[in-house]
Parts: sequence; structure tokens; C-alpha cells
Amino acid sequence: MTDSSGAASRVADALRTQIAAGELVPGMRLSEERVKQAHGVSRSTLREAFRLLIRERLLVHELSRGVFVRQLTRQDVADLYEVRRVVECAALRHIRSLHPAGLRRVWAAIKDGREAAEQGRWDAVAAASIRFHEALVALAGSPRLDALVSEVLAEFRLAYAHMRDTQVFHAAFLKRNAEIAEALGSGDIEAAADLLDAYLVDAERALQDHFVD
Repeated sequence: MTDSSGAASRVADALRTQIAAGELVPGMRLSEERVKQAHGVSRSTLREAFRLLIRERLLVHELSRGVFVRQLTRQDVADLYEVRRVVECAALRHIRSLHPAGLRRVWAAIKDGREAAEQGRWDAVAAASIRFHEALVALAGSPRLDALVSEVLAEFRLAYAHMRDTQVFHAAFLKRNAEIAEALGSGDIEAAADLLDAYLVDAERALQDHFVD
């Protein structure tokens, strides 16, 4: 990897993290000048970073207007949930051994979500939910799975901008996060995977009900 491509990857990683955290929202225009200065890179490096994220379906380029954070459709949401069910549930079922550090990461995300909910910071609850699902997949111990689900969840995070009431949506699933973690902690991986599958089915239905076109 050349220095320029490495720098482009680092900028793409930073922007992807901001999208997953809800700091960059769908429809937002990304100023080349501001982003370039914020990351201390050349215009060509920044454009390469943009191209990476366009391929990941996180950004879109509009002729004569610039680069924007992508907006999802209902069909996008349905497809993303299908991918998540396949990847996340299979990842749990392929866990070979449960490491305490991995479970601590799962519970840390749950704790962050609960604290954010108590403070009414629902964007932070959403970010904690993303970390929870990343932590679940990380239990499988596959860097490639981690990278895959990180991209999928970053794209999925864009869907929250279409919700009428983020509090109602997230509050309903905080308790279910803990139920999945408790099943894992007891060593019942199959039960945890079944709980996760049902969780994602219900979450898709709820999100589609909250979706604002």
C-alpha cells in the first residue's frame, strides 16, 4: 500500500466512524476544503477516500453539487437487515470459545446504551447499539467478519435518520441486548443466536414502521 492510499484509507476510516456515530447524517454535503483541512491530506487523497466510501454505499457524488452522505430507501433497509441476519447470527453460531474480554466488550456497549438512554441522548444510544452488534460479531474471532460487519453497520446507521421517534425504537431493544448477552454469558450460544435472529426480525419491522420517506 502506498503512502497516499494508506492516508486515503485512514480518512475513509475516520469518516466511516463519524457516520456510524451519527455525526455525519444522510443528505449532509461534505465540503472538500473542510474535510481536507481537518485530516491534513491532499485533495487527491481526500477524493480517493471519498471513492472508497462511495463504493461502500456510504457517500454519493452528485454532478456539479459535490459529495453527500447517502440516504437510504425502504428497500435498502430490508436488504441490510437480510444481510445482518445472515452475517450476525452465523457469526454467533460459529463461536468456538467465549473469551471474557469479548463478553466485557459486549456488556460495555450495553452499559453505554443504558446510560445514554437515562440521559436522553438517543443518538448516543444508537451509536452504542452499533458497538453492541460489532462486539457480538467480534466474538467469532474473524478480522474479515469484523471488517464486513463494520461496513454493513455503518451503512445501516444511515437508516436512523429516517425514523420518526428514535426514543421509542431504541428503548424497546435495550432490554433485548442484555438478554442476548446473558445467554452468551451462560454459554448457550444457540439460544443467543435465536434471540438475535428474532431481535433483527422485530427491529426491521419496527424500523420500517418508523421510516419516513
